[in-house]
Amino acid sequence: MNRTARRSLTRRLIAAGSIAALATLSFTACSSGSGGGSSASGDDIGVSLIVKTTTNPFFVAMENGAKAAADKLGVTLTLAAGKEDGDEDTQIQAVENAISKGDAGILITPNGPGVEDALVKARDAGLYVIALDTPPSDPDAVDITFATDNYLAGQDIGKWTAAKLGGEKATIALIDLFDDKVVSVDYNRDQGFLDGMGIDTADKEKNGDEAKTGTYSGGDYEIVGNEASQGAEDGGRTAAETLLSKNPDINVVYTINEPAASGAYEAFKAAGSEKDLIMVSVDGGCAGVQQIVDGTLGATSQQYPVKMAQLGVQAIFDLVKTDKKPEVTDGLDFYNTGVALVTDDPQDGVDSISTDKAADICWG
Repeated sequence: MNRTARRSLTRRLIAAGSIAALATLSFTACSSGSGGGSSASGDDIGVSLIVKTTTNPFFVAMENGAKAAADKLGVTLTLAAGKEDGDEDTQIQAVENAISKGDAGILITPNGPGVEDALVKARDAGLYVIALDTPPSDPDAVDITFATDNYLAGQDIGKWTAAKLGGEKATIALIDLFDDKVVSVDYNRDQGFLDGMGIDTADKEKNGDEAKTGTYSGGDYEIVGNEASQGAEDGGRTAAETLLSKNPDINVVYTINEPAASGAYEAFKAAGSEKDLIMVSVDGGCAGVQQIVDGTLGATSQQYPVKMAQLGVQAIFDLVKTDKKPEVTDGLDFYNTGVALVTDDPQDGVDSISTDKAADICWG
């Protein structure tokens, strides 16, 4: 069996084992903040999964994980998505639809704070609401969140970058998600990255207000600027072009996710500025792992969208059956689904896994 086939088989076996384990998964219980939906009294449990967009492989993987878990548990799953990352209106309509058809619960990766009033309305109507990947700004909008510790994900790639630089000056470009709304996944990754590099952040819930020059843990730094990408490849390319026009000597690029990283790299390559470039990101999808193998990414923080979706479907199933909900991870206000730094250039004092290992558990 060749290497690619072996990896594919391993991923299928891991996924199958995860789904089987979910059938017997139980959570430490505490009282839920809402009642069950109309399906709670019958055998049919309806769940709507509403993701940010289906143009990002992360959310496609999430949908696939939810489908597999729903099939295993006999849950009726409805899929919906925003037209693009940041599209709140389409998500709000999907929430309204879930309420109208009497779903037991909603799983959602919220596209912004504008969605949260609709989620509160859903909870008031008796639906269980669980956030995936992105905790809402209003904790009362959901029963619980299953997500990556995004600040830790940012810290990991920041620590790796600082170690990789080895004291060289860091001329940094920050490619974020939005510039017109505040979302926790956006500022947590950005601010975590800077903190991991040893750069003082001002307001940890705001991108771009840190000192533009100073020292990081290994030497001097200069921040060229922050540009939004909407988490998309074309957005990453445009953001990188803008930043390069400000300073062609950029040698460190932080990106919100791997599609943005892919676009950003193309901009640097077109400008002839890709040599010795340190680019880091967050996601850990199979395409991103391959970017590390190809040398376009130095490191990424791998997260697990399939696990988020599986746990979410299982949690709503358990909530309907027992009116109990899972507890958050100790010290956090959400359930942490894990993160691992992926690189083939490990640095002293920074825990990481290789692309070989990451490829066996990646998604997309």
